[in-house]
Amino acid sequence: MVRHKFAVGQEVEFLPGRMDFNVPRGIYTIVRQLPMEANDYLYRVKNVRDGHERVMRESQLAAWTVQRDGTRRETPPR
Repeated sequence: MVRHKFAVGQEVEFLPGRMDFNVPRGIYTIVRQLPMEANDYLYRVKNVRDGHERVMRESQLAAWTVQRDGTRRETPPR
């Protein structure tokens, strides 16, 4: 059985599509895992800068890790 790719509390980057021009780019924190819809898991996420929460599809997100120096880098896929 396929499971959610991201855990609650994990930081992810929003990967915008052509129709996502009104959604702020940047880093989001996973707040809640939601059920699958149209073959894509959903997540409740919170923007780390403005605190706004929204629902995003798993395909719109990429994992990020914070380095010791405070910089962020993309986590390689497993």
